[in-house]
Amino acid sequence: MTEAKAVEAATNNNTNHLADFDPHKKKPKRNKYAFACAILASMTSILLGYDIGVMSGAAIYIKRDLKVSDVQIEILLGIINLYSLIGSCLAGRTSDWIGRRYTIVLAGAIFFAGAILMGFSPNYSFLMFGRFVAGIGIGYALMIAPVYTAEVSPASSRGFLTSFPEVFINGGILLGYISNYAFSKMKLQLGWRMMLGIGAVPSVILAVGVLAMPESPRWLVMRGRLGDARKVLNKTSDTKEEAQERLSDIKKAAGIPEHCNDDVVQVAKQNTGEGVWKELLLYPTPAVRHILIAALGIHFFQQASGIDAVVLYSPRIFEKAGITSDTDKLLATVAVGFVKTLFILVATFMLDRVGRRPLLLSSVGGMILSVLTLGISLTIITHSDKKLMWAVGLSIATVLSYVATFSIGAGPITWVYSSEIFPLRLRAQGAAMGVVVNRVTSGVISMTFLSLSKAISIGGAFFLFGGIATVGWIFFYTMLPETRGKTLEDMEGSFGQFRANPAGTKGVDNGNKGQVQLGTTTNNVQS
Repeated sequence: MTEAKAVEAATNNNTNHLADFDPHKKKPKRNKYAFACAILASMTSILLGYDIGVMSGAAIYIKRDLKVSDVQIEILLGIINLYSLIGSCLAGRTSDWIGRRYTIVLAGAIFFAGAILMGFSPNYSFLMFGRFVAGIGIGYALMIAPVYTAEVSPASSRGFLTSFPEVFINGGILLGYISNYAFSKMKLQLGWRMMLGIGAVPSVILAVGVLAMPESPRWLVMRGRLGDARKVLNKTSDTKEEAQERLSDIKKAAGIPEHCNDDVVQVAKQNTGEGVWKELLLYPTPAVRHILIAALGIHFFQQASGIDAVVLYSPRIFEKAGITSDTDKLLATVAVGFVKTLFILVATFMLDRVGRRPLLLSSVGGMILSVLTLGISLTIITHSDKKLMWAVGLSIATVLSYVATFSIGAGPITWVYSSEIFPLRLRAQGAAMGVVVNRVTSGVISMTFLSLSKAISIGGAFFLFGGIATVGWIFFYTMLPETRGKTLEDMEGSFGQFRANPAGTKGVDNGNKGQVQLGTTTNNVQS
């Protein structure tokens, strides 16, 4: 009997081990509800992507129809990034006020109005007004999509799910390129207006789809609606235990007692957004200061490395490389959009397996090599008396390799990283600041590229972007710790030491760092 019991116990033990093993491996990728929520929220990013893609081709026909200069064209293309600052600055407070979900609806509605205005523009001034309205909607969308997705995602698949906004930006760019090609054969006065006006369609789909989304559990806790937050967490977590743990962490971050299990509680005012700017900018702890520098830095270098110059002005780049036909140039841009979309899809499956740091560093390294090679090939073409097919082919190949390496790391990781590192109380405004830096930098690059190319040559412009990307690689290596696998509430413990920290998430060491940092923070507050 003793032997039989021992065998039975061993068998049960092995079975338990197997039961523990399977969910650990498989469940993180099977939360269909969190997946669906991330898809719907990230659809807002199609708005920016479509505008970037469609304007690259539409600009050719706008210049011919409205008879405007290169300077007016680069202002037209880039100004929407500055207009989006208004939406980004308002989105943090708006999302804390009406919730993440209805902020997404608002973003879609504003962009819808902007797309209609652009599609019916009779002149350059009216077109600029339409871009102003659309830009506000894009600013809202850029800020809220990664924040909502990060807050609804379980830690096991957060990198995968929060990379979706960048996936949809790339999908939107591809749609914009395809739209350019599809409408390019229409009459000059009608073609570019159709290209811009059709952008209203995604915003309508977005407004309808968002009705099926739940509100962010973290926003619900900030509003004291613990019962509603618990329901959402039960649906978006891998296990019931994880849901309970996430709720406990959010309650702690929001200043709600651990033992409080009421469905509705009163939350202190400071947890609903007031005083955040002082904590971010005037009196930050070492960890918050590090987080802010990391978030703003990654947004700056993502855009300063020249991605919008390549995407927005790819027809010009291909023209400089020796492609003269409008149809061929637009087909080449479709190839750019296809490669960007393909590699961003690859990146989504690597974020939670490889980690943020190695993927980002290898991505930026590839961008540096690609953009410097592009600069060399364009310089050779510019100074050559005859058409060099090998240089033309190299230019096209390096444009494709540049957008591919960007999409596999720097593109998605910027949004994933900046949306997950801020503490709950600072997340909405911190993410909004990141978007502001992102859009300002993008606006400066896209509004000056043509003028810069004339001043230092197009090859020289890409040498400059290569130098900036090199500085960015050094910044990422020294300032950005790994965040893969950490809960949003534990993230603060990985920051505060301004040096390379690739092992910032490893077991006991990281826990000790978190404890030391928390102790430091407490001392600072007391003093």
